[in-house]
Amino acid sequence: MTQSGPAADRQNRPASVLEGRSDGPTCETGMCRRTPLGGITVCQLVMIVFFLLMAFSAAQGQINQEKPAFAEKIDIIEHLGDTIPLEIPLNNAEGDTVQLADYFGDGRPVILIFHYSDCPMLCSLVLDGVRDALNNMDFTPGKQYQVLTVSLDPLETTVRTRGTQKRYQKELSDKNKTADSWLFFTGAEENVQALTEAIGFKYYYDEKLKQYMHPAAAYILSDEGLISRYLYGIEFNPRDLKLSLLEASEGKVGDTVDRIILYCFHYDPDADGYVVFAANVMRLGGAVTLVALGLLLGILFARDRAKHRAAAKETE
Repeated sequence: MTQSGPAADRQNRPASVLEGRSDGPTCETGMCRRTPLGGITVCQLVMIVFFLLMAFSAAQGQINQEKPAFAEKIDIIEHLGDTIPLEIPLNNAEGDTVQLADYFGDGRPVILIFHYSDCPMLCSLVLDGVRDALNNMDFTPGKQYQVLTVSLDPLETTVRTRGTQKRYQKELSDKNKTADSWLFFTGAEENVQALTEAIGFKYYYDEKLKQYMHPAAAYILSDEGLISRYLYGIEFNPRDLKLSLLEASEGKVGDTVDRIILYCFHYDPDADGYVVFAANVMRLGGAVTLVALGLLLGILFARDRAKHRAAAKETE
C-alpha cells in the first residue's frame, strides 16, 4: 500500500538532505559553494578580498594626505644650462672676502656642494660620499677641477669653517692633498640664498629642531658657471663624477682616452648615472674598423708593389 502525506515525502528525500548535507551548489551560480579555506564560501571570500582592497586604498590615501609639511619646502628644481651669479661675495676659511668669480674662468669645471658644519647627519654623509668619490678618481682636485662647499648657515664662524675644511682636506688621498684641493666658504644669508635659488636648491630652517632641512646632492658646473649636471644622494659613483666633469669641461680636462670614454657614455636620468651610449659605441667601432681595414689594405698594397718591383729587376 502506497503511503501519502508528510511521512511518504520524508521517505522519498535523499539521505544527504536528511543529514543536513549538500551534494552540490545550492544557488544557480555556484558562488555559494564552500572553498577549502575552513568552510568559507566563494561569496564570502570575494567579500573579504573586496573589503581588504578598500581598506588598503583608504590607508594609502591617508598616507598620501599625511605627507609631512616640510617635504614641500625641500626640493631640487633643475636649472640645467643656466648660469649661476659669479659676482656673489663669500668668505673663505681664512676669513677673507672673495667672489665666486675668483674660482671660475680658468678652464676647470667645479663641483659645488651645500652644507653647514653643525649639521647633525646629512651634510656629513654627503661630504663623506664626495670624499670617497674623489679618492677613487684619477683626476686631482685643484688641478683638473675644483671642489667648492658653501655653508647654508650665515652664523657659522670662520673658525668652524676652517676646521671642517682641514678635516676633509686631511681625509683626501695623498695625491689629492693640496692647499686648494677642497675649499669651504660662508656668506651672508641673502648671498647664499641667491646662489641656492640659481641652482634650484630648496631648503629652510626649522625653528623647532634648530636645523636646516635640505636635500642631498652635488652640482657640476662649467668653468663659466654654467650648470651642467646634478648628482643626487649621499654616495657618488667615481666614474659618474669623472664623466660629469669631462662633460662640463667639454673634453678640456683629461686625456684622449678620457674623451673617448665620454663619447661612449651619456647621462641617463632614469638610471641616475652615466650609461653606455650604444649608437656612439657602434660609430666608434665602425671608425676603428675602417681605419684597421685601411691600414691592412695599405700594407697589402705596399707588399704587392714591392714584389712587382723585385720581379721587374730580375727580368732586366
